[in-house]
Amino acid sequence: MTSFLSGLFRTRARKVVAVLLLGAVIFIAFLTILAHHAEPLLRARVIETLSTRFHSRVDLAALNVSVTRGLMVSGEGLKIYGKTDPNPQEPGVQPLIEVDHFSFRTTPVALLRVPMHVGDVEINGLTLNIPPKGSREQLTNMGPKKGKIEIFVDHFHAGQFRLVINTSRPDKLPLEFDIHNLDMKDIGPGQPLQFRAQLVNPKPLGDIASQGEFGPFDADDPRESPVRGHYTFTHADLSTIKGIGGILSSTGQYQGTLGSIVVDGQTDTPDFRISIGGRGVPLKTNFHATVDGTSGNTYLEPVHATLFTTQFTATGQIVRANPKGHHIQLDVTLPHGRIEHLLLLAMKKDPPIMTGKVQLHAKLDLPPGEEDFSDRLFLQGRFEISGVRFSNPEVQGKIDALSLRSQGKPEEAAEPTSEDIESQMGGDFTLKNRSLDLPNLSFQVPGTRVALNGNYSLEDSQFEFHGHAMFDARLSHMVGGWKSLLLTPLDPFFHKHGAGADIPIKITGTKSGSKSDVHFGLDLGHKSDAESNHNTKPQGGAESKDKRGEQR
Repeated sequence: MTSFLSGLFRTRARKVVAVLLLGAVIFIAFLTILAHHAEPLLRARVIETLSTRFHSRVDLAALNVSVTRGLMVSGEGLKIYGKTDPNPQEPGVQPLIEVDHFSFRTTPVALLRVPMHVGDVEINGLTLNIPPKGSREQLTNMGPKKGKIEIFVDHFHAGQFRLVINTSRPDKLPLEFDIHNLDMKDIGPGQPLQFRAQLVNPKPLGDIASQGEFGPFDADDPRESPVRGHYTFTHADLSTIKGIGGILSSTGQYQGTLGSIVVDGQTDTPDFRISIGGRGVPLKTNFHATVDGTSGNTYLEPVHATLFTTQFTATGQIVRANPKGHHIQLDVTLPHGRIEHLLLLAMKKDPPIMTGKVQLHAKLDLPPGEEDFSDRLFLQGRFEISGVRFSNPEVQGKIDALSLRSQGKPEEAAEPTSEDIESQMGGDFTLKNRSLDLPNLSFQVPGTRVALNGNYSLEDSQFEFHGHAMFDARLSHMVGGWKSLLLTPLDPFFHKHGAGADIPIKITGTKSGSKSDVHFGLDLGHKSDAESNHNTKPQGGAESKDKRGEQR
């Protein structure tokens, strides 16, 4: 009895195993048949869907379906040309969309659903070419129009994505964006794309992470496609822009359309420097800007910057130019600041040559190029500095003595002063090729007014100025003792223009380290621009005063 039951059990077990094996074979055969038929079905679905959507020819080099790990679909060489049907042999023709390789998983049921539903799509080597403005017929049917077949995607990931915005202008190169790790979700016709992207910015070199929404895409005018989101820009190495340095970080938000993106953000560069200075200084900015995403042009409206505690404002534009680069044009206003902060940025040696309050208005022009930042920088404007004190004791001592002597106090000038006498400076300036030209520099201390013309080299800290010094006191009253008697006969010759004495002077020298080698002297043989301007003043009153001086 026992042996009978045992045999019966083995017989049934073998039948069950046989049935299971048969079922497995049938299932595998079914999957094989499904894969065999799904491949052309899916290929037709993909091409028909894309052709319907874009009304254009679609090329798909290969499409493979695998059932070993579920229903896996992969393809290569996908090209979408847009509305037109170009001749592949025609020079210059490029597809709107190119995909080197793509893959996704789905289910047999999902393939038959309308609309088709796909879970995760993985893409490598995605390129989107936007035609030049004015010749974008290819984009006409990229808008949110419903075709016969629709595909919805839950998640999309592109390891490498290149966006190329072409231009019809021969003097401008295409605008290219290389994006890494682009993630989008809930993709469907007529819906905005929710994205998260990471990219490496080439200049300045740094990492950008952005998250937001783009679209729906406006095919008739891509510039009107909406976009919004926020970004972080970290570890931006400014030394990749020749002539400047420092590590910049920035955060901000943006919204608008692709052709007019409004950006509000802030930057922090704790060690900003320029090559002519060499030292790092803390620079922070808050900015409001409008960016044309189709050209890369940026319009600053405005930028509020802080250097140490000195605050200034800049408005202007940063536009793309050929060769690769940007042309920067700014209008800079500094209503209240410290001159030593600007000098710390611009000069190599410590301490800065002077301290004081500064007001400045300037226009900045920085064309693109491979040359050093300092060689390309052009600045032109006007400045006023008050409460000036020179850091070099020898120079400040000479200024103190000059002020006292010009007030007719030579005895006090011979003794050390207990407090530095403050000066005022002002004038127009032009900075070009690392040379600071000052055509009408004015300098004042109590008892003295100086008008100069000259230049200062930021490269080697050399300076040369010519002009006139006007003193309240006469020459003989500026010195004490027997020297006063010797100068008395000269008083009538220098007593003019309403001053006690008007003397042509020159100031030359250089600054090296903490020492300044400054030379003051008479300039009887040089006729400077400042002197020419000085002599254009009405002379009638001055001549009558000279005559009265001679009579006295």
